Amino acid sequence: MSLNNTPSGERVHIGIFGKRNAGKSSVINALTGQNLAIVSDVLGTTTDPVQKAMELLPLGPVMMIDTPGLDDEGELGELRIRKAYQMLNKSDIALLVVDGCVGFTDEDLRILRRILDKKIPYVIVLNKGDLVPDENKDKVVGDLKAYMAASPEGYDTDALRIMWVSATDKTNIHELKDLIASLAPTDDPNHRIVADLLQPDDLVILVVPIDKAAPKGRLILPQQQTIRDILEADAVAMVVKENGYKEVFNSLAKKPRLVITDSQVFKRVAMETPADIPFTSFSVLFARYKGELDSLVEGAHALTELRDGDTILISEGCTHHRTCEDIGTVKIPRWIREYTGKDINIEFTSGTEFPLDLEKYSLIVHCGGCMLNEREMKYRIKCAADAGVPMTNYGTAIAHMNGILDKSLEVFRVTGDGSF
Repeated sequence: MSLNNTPSGERVHIGIFGKRNAGKSSVINALTGQNLAIVSDVLGTTTDPVQKAMELLPLGPVMMIDTPGLDDEGELGELRIRKAYQMLNKSDIALLVVDGCVGFTDEDLRILRRILDKKIPYVIVLNKGDLVPDENKDKVVGDLKAYMAASPEGYDTDALRIMWVSATDKTNIHELKDLIASLAPTDDPNHRIVADLLQPDDLVILVVPIDKAAPKGRLILPQQQTIRDILEADAVAMVVKENGYKEVFNSLAKKPRLVITDSQVFKRVAMETPADIPFTSFSVLFARYKGELDSLVEGAHALTELRDGDTILISEGCTHHRTCEDIGTVKIPRWIREYTGKDINIEFTSGTEFPLDLEKYSLIVHCGGCMLNEREMKYRIKCAADAGVPMTNYGTAIAHMNGILDKSLEVFRVTGDGSF
């Protein structure tokens, strides 16, 4: 897969945080060698988080996130600051850019504590180093360490990652890139979509409906990624539409190791698949790959406990074009109401929007999260858990409502206690 075509959810997300005019945009441009961000002396040039997919050597494919200033003012400024803090949830690495001429302010220290509490790999980037005498540099760093050492959390000041740079003359920019690369999450060879379940030459059948929601001329991202993962396992991927699945299956000379289906036709595929053949859905695969499958399976059981007047949240990680039979806004709400027989209120969010207040919801039903990175998906799951709200995803919910959830999970079970 080309680095330019690497999906956003598979890129290392690098969030850039700091006050207005600390030089966040200048640091981004210096790191990338491109004018990706607008640089201006006017306060508040960056008014919303801006994400840019690119390649950052020596790291590789990344998503750079430029955020609004943490000292923005007024009612609109407060909303922008909230947006900036939300970007922490998807940042694999956080860069806190501080104006070295000014030193650390309350805004800088507040987000630094949040970064440390969330255990996000980070670098404190003291910018404008070309304008600061060496003795002043020592004082700025010393003041920070004294503050952090005196905080109730008792932070280890020797572990603070601090680097002086100059976005103007490029001092230490190369060293900063190397440090960022060293903080990137390492690839776990066992963390796969499906390849860890396969042996070379295994046959996997993928049931892929082609409907109005499918992007013209291509498959949706989870299907593309799953096919790629199957091929990397030296297994064989056979793709078929749902209306030809039964005939194709009956014509096979070799039993498939696994059948993977789009969740929309989960019930039909389950009925047409022999009992001795494991099957699951793309959405269930991504529940395991991007989140915590055990908790999402547990959340699916909350569907049986819904009552009249309950409110559920259906949340998607992307903002794709909606159709008259959209799975998230049309099909799943209909299936939930039919399954429960209850008068359920349903709210929707999409893209980066995820409510801060979740307590009013009785259940959250999330998409597979193919456009979200693992950190953000797990953050959303943890937010739900902290609020005491069960959370599931499309595939597990649909499988539960069709009475086939246990069967769809058999292929993942690796221990006798039923865990995954």
